[in-house]
Amino acid sequence: MTTQTVRSADGTSIAFETTGKGSPLILVGGSFCDRTAPTSGTPLAALLAHRFTVFSYDRRGRGDSGDTPSHALEREVEDLAALITAAGGSAAVFGNSSGGLLALDAAARGLLISKLVVYEPPVIREWLRSWWAGATASGRRRPGRAPDSSASGCRTPGPCGPLRSGTR
Repeated sequence: MTTQTVRSADGTSIAFETTGKGSPLILVGGSFCDRTAPTSGTPLAALLAHRFTVFSYDRRGRGDSGDTPSHALEREVEDLAALITAAGGSAAVFGNSSGGLLALDAAARGLLISKLVVYEPPVIREWLRSWWAGATASGRRRPGRAPDSSASGCRTPGPCGPLRSGTR
């Protein structure tokens, strides 16, 4: 793979690599990851290349990407927007760890994300309880056990139940 770059809205250079053929899929790694990370970089990209054109990138301030003193979530969303543009204007996005939170934020801000997968986003437990209560009250959740109130977190089916069942 050859390293390429795009310019974010503030002019920062964002480094990425692509592999595969198919619909575009952008991998967004966690805070301490660059594009070589096993869970969100080139090793995962190689496994998905038979089905997607996979973009593995170095988030701002990591690897070969630049950074600016005004580092903020908004700049990272702009970086992802530049990658989506490079991918053809819309893309599926997989976010791992804090990259999942970044991907969720980007989708909420209206970036053209065709499909979104987040894996182990570091959510605050109170937020999860609130989400769960809202999903249960609105009937979006399929029947199952309620979240565990112990320190160990939620039991299956957990908050992913509605996503697995295909209902919202």
